[in-house]
Amino acid sequence: MAGALHPPIMAAMSGRETSSLVTRGLRLARIVLHLLHGLLTATLFFPFFPRARCRQEIRTWSCVLLRILRLQVHVHGTPARVRPLMLVANHVSWLDIFAMNSVNPVRFVAKSEIRRWPVIGLLSARTGTLFIERGRRSDTARVNGLIAEAMLEDDVVAVFPEGTTTDGSQVLRFHSSLLQPALIADAAVQPVALRFTHKDGSLCVDAAYDGDKSLWQSLLQIIARQEMDAHLYFLPLLAKDVPHRRALADAAHAAIASRLTR
Repeated sequence: MAGALHPPIMAAMSGRETSSLVTRGLRLARIVLHLLHGLLTATLFFPFFPRARCRQEIRTWSCVLLRILRLQVHVHGTPARVRPLMLVANHVSWLDIFAMNSVNPVRFVAKSEIRRWPVIGLLSARTGTLFIERGRRSDTARVNGLIAEAMLEDDVVAVFPEGTTTDGSQVLRFHSSLLQPALIADAAVQPVALRFTHKDGSLCVDAAYDGDKSLWQSLLQIIARQEMDAHLYFLPLLAKDVPHRRALADAAHAAIASRLTR
């Protein structure tokens, strides 16, 4: 069952704090240049960089992108240092990835359509994203094997078990299939609750990449904002004696929904 968020944060007013047309144009130009810089770096240098250097480059690049977008990240709690480790988060926007990477770079699991997005798809692939064909059950087993292997090789992997994005006002039921690798690799699981807000703490639905919005529409909506905040709540690790993946998914969902409904 979806977890609905409490009324005070539903007071988002999409028309406020908008930036000027000139500011939007400058931001868009800087984003394009930053994307091209990231793609060039990932393509030419990542194959030769040690893993730690690649992670640092991803973190720095993500921080700069968020600075261009005037998105400030607030971290609550402590990212777990135990390995192997899986992060389980609710999904609001394509910004989720860069907000999390600005704190601690991880590998993400994304739907295969993203692989075909101009520039961003190639950049995602170059930086270690694992792509899944959601309509094919057989592909889940393949990707789960890659996730477990990545975690056993000291990569942290983040999954969004809702399988889609929301406007941030609710947490949809978690699909359990992508949590199977945590059991295979005997990995710790840390829930992460994500919330985008205005400066007054109310929910910022303009950050969401939901419904029928295209990526272009989402980007234009985000750069129209004068500024936004992203809150990342790193919650306590789930108990490792959970008997099966459904129980693990339900426990992660309960922890995230509880944090976001406070």
